[in-house]
Amino acid sequence: MSSANRRSKNITEGVARAPNRSMYYGMGYQETDFGKPMIGVANGHSTITPCNSGLQKLADAAVEGLKAAGANPQVFGTPTISDGMAMGTEGMKYSLVSREVIADCVETCVGGQWMDGVLVIGGCDKNMPGGMMGMLRANVPSLYVYGGTIMPGRYKDKDLNIVSVFEAVGQFSAGKMSEEDFCQIERRAIPGSGSCGGMYTANTMSSSFEALGLSLPYSSTMANVEGEVVDNVKLAAAVLVEAVKADLKPRDIVTREAIENAVAVIMATGGSTNAVLHFLAIAHAAEVNWTIDDFERVRRRVPVLCDLKPSGRYLAIDLHRAGGIPAVMKTLLDHGLLHGGCMTITGKTVAENLADVPPLRADQDVIRPVSNPIYAEGHLAILKGNLSPEGCVAKITGLKNPVMTGPARVFDDEQSALAAIMGGKIQAGDVMVLRYLGPKGGPGMPEMLAPTGALIGQGLGESVGLITDGRFSGGTWGMVVGHVAPEAYAGGTIALVQEGDAITIDAHQLLLQLNVPDEEIARRRAAWTAPAPRYTRGVLAKFAFNAASASAGAVLDRYE
Repeated sequence: MSSANRRSKNITEGVARAPNRSMYYGMGYQETDFGKPMIGVANGHSTITPCNSGLQKLADAAVEGLKAAGANPQVFGTPTISDGMAMGTEGMKYSLVSREVIADCVETCVGGQWMDGVLVIGGCDKNMPGGMMGMLRANVPSLYVYGGTIMPGRYKDKDLNIVSVFEAVGQFSAGKMSEEDFCQIERRAIPGSGSCGGMYTANTMSSSFEALGLSLPYSSTMANVEGEVVDNVKLAAAVLVEAVKADLKPRDIVTREAIENAVAVIMATGGSTNAVLHFLAIAHAAEVNWTIDDFERVRRRVPVLCDLKPSGRYLAIDLHRAGGIPAVMKTLLDHGLLHGGCMTITGKTVAENLADVPPLRADQDVIRPVSNPIYAEGHLAILKGNLSPEGCVAKITGLKNPVMTGPARVFDDEQSALAAIMGGKIQAGDVMVLRYLGPKGGPGMPEMLAPTGALIGQGLGESVGLITDGRFSGGTWGMVVGHVAPEAYAGGTIALVQEGDAITIDAHQLLLQLNVPDEEIARRRAAWTAPAPRYTRGVLAKFAFNAASASAGAVLDRYE
């Protein structure tokens, strides 16, 4: 029985918790509407960021599509934080916090209004995992609609994107770029609405949701400004109503094998380090057994097939034109690298959805065949060692040699680290340590795109290591290691590093090591005390108090 019918039944039986029909009549309901499914539309539209400024047309199309399919749409809002705008500021600490707020919004509205299903529309980075976590918690028939990628900017016959600006900062500060070129790149990099254009976090998560089975085929790489995104929402609305009728719920779809499919696509497309953190949280919401070590297991068997930014040449819209995520998935499936039997929101299995997808086209080089990959193994390596016994994430694409040992340059905040880079105080061979930036210490685990972008811009991307208990933008590449756990604020070894200590980063041996005798580490640990919390009130204080380790997804509801 649908919850709409349950509502009617409860009213007639006088159950006290049933909603009052007069409230619905006040919104224009007719008597016949009470037998229709009520579908929530979680609308992430805002004018805060280009990622979300183009979502209202999709919410409007969802309403139209749901009504046409015989459902009653109910629109509610979810917030967003623009990572690109907040990067390098105190506002960036709210980014990961917003993932939890969005998940809470979806769960609260769906549960509080007893909805039969929910269609979540989002664009910016945390819209994606937050919406998915909320869908899995509520566990009513659900579908994720991605707002779409941005088109590239253009200057001097070169495509631009948001990372172009961060790297230009480093080039300009190093005297390698004129002020005119710098200003023109700043003005032209973002030509309109849509999410950041490379295989950064938003496009990584949208692609993985398509592979997971909770977004429609081809939907994850569409451009926001092109008309097919509107057509996709209307189709999604109709598919979701059918899922309601079939009682096909997210936890029926998000199994361990489905998560493995999603991670395989993340590896094949060269996706963001943030996917590790977010899929640990998604698995937790789905109550699926999935650990940080599972990413390494998938990495070793799945090659990088797509030549995408930040370390490659192409953008998400180029991937779409080359065949999109279905082309990537079909290639993986044909080589036994996907679980074809997993159910999807379409009511068909992965293999059934991919049955009519053609082979890779010869006239494109965005997607490589398995016989000629960009890299033979995946690019998101899980490193362990005395600096990160719980694990950390190294992004090893674009590096000639992902191994180095160098002296530690220690910073307890992002701003002083960036100042050192811009001031020419960081040299080739250094290993920068940015700490007290984890889930509790930041709080909120801010991203380090400003420092890494500045290193790339100064030509130090491969010769300077950077490790942090914070996160990296999906646009980051270079000799970088993030999500170091335990974090400094929790007493992790990263808190004990001193200026000049030798640190080894070795992606071949999956090692992150502080080359200091155990006795000295023990002495430092005995003398260490946790710093005072940065915030004692409000949402950041709540996040810091409740956040689990990055190795467990930094979720807030891990109580066992």
